[in-house]
Amino acid sequence: MEIAPAQVTGSGADELERAAEAALRPRRLEEFVGQRVVRDQLSLVLQAALGRGTAPDHVLLSGPPGLGKTTLAMIIAAELGASLRVTSGPAIQHAGDLAAVLSSLEEGEVLFIDEIHRLARPAQELLYVAMEDFRVDVVVGKGAGASAIPLSLPRFTVVGATTRAGLLPAPLRDRFGFTGHLDFYSADELERVLTRSAGLLGAELAGEAAAELASRSRGTPRIANRLLRRVRDWAQVRGDGSLDLRAARAALDVYEVDILGLDRLDRAVLTALCVRFAGGPVGLTTLAVTVGEEPETVETVAEPFLVREGLVGRTPRGRVATPAAWRHLGLTPPADSATLFS
Repeated sequence: MEIAPAQVTGSGADELERAAEAALRPRRLEEFVGQRVVRDQLSLVLQAALGRGTAPDHVLLSGPPGLGKTTLAMIIAAELGASLRVTSGPAIQHAGDLAAVLSSLEEGEVLFIDEIHRLARPAQELLYVAMEDFRVDVVVGKGAGASAIPLSLPRFTVVGATTRAGLLPAPLRDRFGFTGHLDFYSADELERVLTRSAGLLGAELAGEAAAELASRSRGTPRIANRLLRRVRDWAQVRGDGSLDLRAARAALDVYEVDILGLDRLDRAVLTALCVRFAGGPVGLTTLAVTVGEEPETVETVAEPFLVREGLVGRTPRGRVATPAAWRHLGLTPPADSATLFS
């Protein structure tokens, strides 16, 4: 099944994507590329805990999708020599669901909760009590005859991952002893990621091809690895098997990833702003209808990168296209475009 162009540079991942990523993930902290500050800080936390023979503080990892939060959670468990229990916020909608998970944990185990900001409020309240006091109150019975039985838990470590740390309630956020924010990768770091991944795939990636892919990967390793696999596909089917600059550019053309890393949806948003609405301002809902997508898709998939690259601006009156957006589309910005940001 061919991947639609709009999916290639999306930072999300489905089940097939996660399976492909698993083979490329580093297993140890020393193998992890990029995020030097977070990596060094986390190494200190883990080494100190190992030296004391205790479970480390709970860890909260925040940042945009695709930067390595899940990988770091797996590395934490591996460095501690502990087993890893994986769940996610949307999968736990009742306090009882979380109580069942917590009560089954073993001493020193690592509990990874992806999208922890999406936990239901009752589950959040149960979790921060368990994180601090290592106990849960199991409610027996219903109505006036109900009673709470405290259940002691072994010491464990929660690793939470979130793309929206601001949505976490303060009581839960304060229970984490270490908080690390992951930033976008530089082109040099992405080249190292790509070279390592190509080796794991049993292929040799030319330096020029690595640089080309890195420059179009939005600073995100997940996207870089995804593009690498598409280049490998092109080289196998339409090329001579070599992952060189020609193969990289040809594959990127097939999947409509341009020189800045913009895909079909990104360019549709820019075209709508510049051509249909003369640069804006225009509301999110109107913009989404124009490009045939849901408002949430435009806001969470396309807009963050376009804003970060200085192609789209958010104003109190709506979204506007910057002069850089006009130039990227090969259009001439209107003379009064600067007033759109006032």
